[in-house]
This record gives sequence, C-alpha cells and structure tokens, in this order.
Amino acid sequence: MKYQKLFEPIKIGKLEIKNRYAMAPMGPLGLGDCEGGWNDRGIDYYTRRAQGGIGLIITGVTFSDTEVEKPSFPNTPNSTYNPVQFVRTSREMTEKVHAYGAKIFLQMSGGFGRVTIPTNLGEFPPVSASAIPHRWLDKTCRPLTVEEIHGIVKSFGKGAFNAKRAGFDGVEIHAVHEGYLIDQFAISFFNQRNDEYGGSLENRLRFAREIREEIARTCGPDFPVALRFSLKSMIKDWREGALPGEKFEEKGRDIAEGIEAAKLLEQYGYDALDVDAGTYDAWWWNHPPMYMEKAPYKEFARITKENVKIPVIMAGRVDNPDTALGCLEKDVCDMISLGRPTLADPDIVNKIRRNNLSQIRPCISCQEGCMGRIQTYSLINCAVNPQAGKERVNRFNPIVRRKKVLVVGGGVAGCEAARVLAERGHEPVLYEASDRLGGNLIPGGAPSFKEDDLALAKWYEDEMKRLGVEVHMNTKAGEKEILDKSYDAVIMATGSRPKRFSLGDDDKVYSAEEVLLGKKDAGNTVVVVGGGLVGCELALDLAMKGKKVTIVEALGKLLAVNGPLCSANREMLEKLIPFNGIDVCCNAKVTGFKNGVLCAETAGGKKEFKADSVVLCVGYSSENSLYNQFKDCLDEVYLLGDARQVSNIMYAIWDAFEVANNI
Repeated sequence: MKYQKLFEPIKIGKLEIKNRYAMAPMGPLGLGDCEGGWNDRGIDYYTRRAQGGIGLIITGVTFSDTEVEKPSFPNTPNSTYNPVQFVRTSREMTEKVHAYGAKIFLQMSGGFGRVTIPTNLGEFPPVSASAIPHRWLDKTCRPLTVEEIHGIVKSFGKGAFNAKRAGFDGVEIHAVHEGYLIDQFAISFFNQRNDEYGGSLENRLRFAREIREEIARTCGPDFPVALRFSLKSMIKDWREGALPGEKFEEKGRDIAEGIEAAKLLEQYGYDALDVDAGTYDAWWWNHPPMYMEKAPYKEFARITKENVKIPVIMAGRVDNPDTALGCLEKDVCDMISLGRPTLADPDIVNKIRRNNLSQIRPCISCQEGCMGRIQTYSLINCAVNPQAGKERVNRFNPIVRRKKVLVVGGGVAGCEAARVLAERGHEPVLYEASDRLGGNLIPGGAPSFKEDDLALAKWYEDEMKRLGVEVHMNTKAGEKEILDKSYDAVIMATGSRPKRFSLGDDDKVYSAEEVLLGKKDAGNTVVVVGGGLVGCELALDLAMKGKKVTIVEALGKLLAVNGPLCSANREMLEKLIPFNGIDVCCNAKVTGFKNGVLCAETAGGKKEFKADSVVLCVGYSSENSLYNQFKDCLDEVYLLGDARQVSNIMYAIWDAFEVANNI
C-alpha cells in the first residue's frame, strides 16, 4: 500500500497507537453539559472520528481549575467541577472510542488569560502572568498570585486522575502554545515577574514543569502526557503578528529559545510534543486560513524533532496524504494531526487507507463553521459537513416513500441537495445550465490560494457519479421540466448574479467572475470597486500575479460587510493587502470611468485613479425568476442557496442539507 508508513503503529510513552494519524484538538464548544461533563453531541462527535479510522483522538480544550477562570458551563467540560458527572460521561465516550481501536487523550488547559475570547469571558476578570494588555479588550490583566498558580497545578493532578479513571489513555497539556495562560508565563514578552515563575527560561517554564510532576504524582509515571508546543511565536508587537515571509524582530519566543524550551520540556518528562507556531497576536499561524500554504509547520516540526527524542506531532493543513507521507519519510515529524479535515470528512483516514482519495470531502479552510462559530457563537461545526458536531441531530432521515425530485442548478446548494436525496434513497435529477458543477466555487477557486474550492466542486462531481445521480449539463430547466408531473418535488437552486452598474466606458468594466475565469484581461493596472471578501481576494490574486491594484471601498474599512467570521481569516487577509502592495481608498463613492481614469468622491474631495480596467465587486443579486414564475404551480417546491438569499458556501450547504434531509 502506497501509504503504508502512515498506518504503522507508534508509541507515546508506553502507549501504542495503531497508526500515525491523530485528530487535532479543536475547541469542543457546544459539546459539554452544565455539570462539566460531555453531552450526547460530544460523545457522538468523537466516536464518529474514531469510527473513521483515527489512531489518536485529542479532545478539544477542557479545564480543571474552578477558582481563577471560573467555569461558564456549558462552554467546555471540566474534569474536577463534578468528578462523578465528568467520569460518567467520559467513560461512555472512551468506551465507544476504544471499540474502534482508537486511543483518546483529554486536552487540559491551564486557562486562557489575556486571550479569552470576549464572548467566553464570563464573570471573571482577565488574568495573566503579569499586568499586560488583553488581546481583544481594552483591559489590563491581573497577575496570578503564586497561590493561584499552585492551585491550578493541583487541579491538573486531580483532573488527570479523573481522566485516567474515565478511560482516557493520556492527556495533552494546553499549553506552551498559541499564547494561552501557560505560554504567557513561558514567553518573556508577556512574563514580567520577578519571582520563581519569571526571569530565566527555566523559571518561565516552571508552571509547565510542575504540571507534569503533579500528573506523574497522581497518575503514575507511565500515564502519557503530551504538550501542545509553539516553537516560534511570530509576534511583532502587542496584537501585531508577522505574515509568512515577512522580515521582523521576534518579540515572543524565537527558534533558538524554542529549541531550548523543547529540550527542557522533554527533560521534565513530557512524552510527546504537538508542534505548531504562532500566538493569538498572529492567530493565522495557529489557525491557518486558505491564504496560508499547506503544511506551514513543516520547518518548525523538523527543527523540534532534530532536538528531542520524544515523538513530534504536526498539524496544519496536512490533508494531502502525499504531503503527510513525505513528512514522515523525511523525518519532519512522527505523527500527522488532522483537525478541520476530520470535521469535513470524519472518514478521511479510512479513505486514505483504502486509497479512496476522490471520496474525501475537502476542508476549504474557510473557518466559517469551526473557528468562526466557536469565536462568535460558542459552537463547533463545519461549513462543508452539516453533520459535524450534530451527528445525531443531522443523521440521514429514513424515507417513507421514494420520491423523484427535480433539482434546478448545480452550484453547492443544488449539488448538496442532490447528494443528500440520493444518500437517503430518493431519485434526484439535476439540471445545470453551464458545463461544470460547482457554481460560484469555480470562479471563487481560481486564485492559487483557493484551490480547495475547486476540490470541493470536483468532490461534488464525483459524488454525483458515485451515487448515480442523473445530471443534465449545459441544459436550462424550463417549463417542460419544471411542470413534469413525474416529479414529486422541485428544488430551485439557481444561484445569483453579480450586481452591475454603468460607469461610462463599460467595455473595460468587468465582474470578478469574468476576470477570475480569464474571460476578460484586466490589464496591468486595475481598480477593484468593493472591499468585501470577493474584492479583497480578487485584489490579492491580481497583486500576486504582478498587477498594480487599488481597492476603492464606499464604507470606512475593508471587509466591513460579509467578511470572514473567523478573526484569523479576516486579520490575515487585511494584512496581506498592504503586504502585497495593494492601495486602498475607503469612504469613496465611484462616479465614473472614462479614458482610463476612474473618478470617486471622498471626504477630501474628488480622486482619480488610472486603470486599464475596473472590476466591480459590489455584491450579488438572487436569481429567483424561475421560482417566482412557477412556485404557485407546484405542490412541493423549495428555494435554496443564493437564489433564496445571497450568503456563503456554508449556508448554501447547510440549508440544502436541512431541506433535502426532510423531503
């Protein structure tokens, strides 16, 4: 088997894991109950990933302290708040996970400190190693007392003991990583203490060392303890992170200190290091958007592995099995950790083992359903997989009678509806007016950093073939098809069209789709009108191709409307704009384009921009004329996707799933 090395067993401490794949820890928001245990969603969620072939599951972050950062249930589980409830619900989960031959670690956190997301802050004031600025709020953190540190350390021992009782095979400490509380002690930029927890690197790592010692005391020396570890911080200044390839002075942990820290952590008894890079000040490193290259931690994992003898785990957009295999063969790391790819497709590891790669539903790194919803709504889900985190609620409903359903439109909403209908046993028939399935995924996936959008379109195409869906390409469904009495229901998913308006010389005014698909040559000097997500991504793509680009935006800032839900995506894109030499003019209303000059009115008066072309990125209008024409003639008809309301990929897929799963 080509990928045999990915399925060789490995040991963490004395614990043997069946393959080299781990499920990366992702915040279990929405998966806990009001007593600090796991709810049914959490148990189903992790069990489903074990069923999909993962060797080691590392849960999302849980807590053991109940005094400093007081629990705000049911945000995340807590292993000491109600030990009986935690052990009871955890035991149910670990027994199910073990049935599939997987191992499971509980990820335990010392706290968030200065990086607590405001929606999760609760009643307690933000704390840290020292009196430093909070990451999000205009507040100064309160330094922890030595007594509080000791209390947190003790809680780790009690929590790990409860985890062991509950059947967890080990724990992962969260972490000298991403700028969380323990990392705020480890990084001198954050730690300004002059007691035994400040100063030298050894003192700054004392918190992490004492946690390992306490767990060994309560659980025995053979109970495996891994640690999440960021080799390099990527901090330029407070709330200022560095981009890939950017030259800067590291204010956090640099690679030299990271190497020393890794050696000390091994010396303290940690059994594995789960390696990445970054902090909340450079959040796109720890939660890489599509703008970040695949496997961005390769070099950091390799450096760590060269300096320690314990296993090194590496995450970060390593969904391609060839990349994963190469990392093992080149001694970059010992295990591959998949986070978001297991949300998108819980069976990804089994599909790799069987070499069924075309059946893997790709993660598109949009972070709308996962990190964005965690940050905004305290829920973990997935944009492309509506069943993630809702395995029981959104299981496929059995059908009472097989129905023949007409699906008009082969964008994501139409394809998802057809897929779900076919999976359930109905007979969908899909009509698509163009020569490709995928709708807006096709132009949206044209930039080099959006390749996974095209992969998702290809996945839908392959799914239609696998499920035997009747697909009519290059065919507009009209009155004959829509009113055909052989159909029991009709789904209209006819998408949207770009908004256009006249600027004068309209032969040089294009839509984003025309430029992205190569139907129009934008020239070398381009003005993009509209600084939303489409406009910013188009501008970035053009700039990366060597074009001189200016964004003109009517509102006061870029991404003011319909920007990415996740801060990592939004902040990285905002910083990539100036980093790639793109000029921006906000609070500007365009008035005309003539003789290669675009005019705009601003608060400072009239401005002119020379341009070979102007690209309008000012939104989309629903294309629902067919629905409006025939809705009163049909007994069962649904309007889905952008045709119902212009939104994003996630809501197109989710709405389609909801409707198609209940027909």
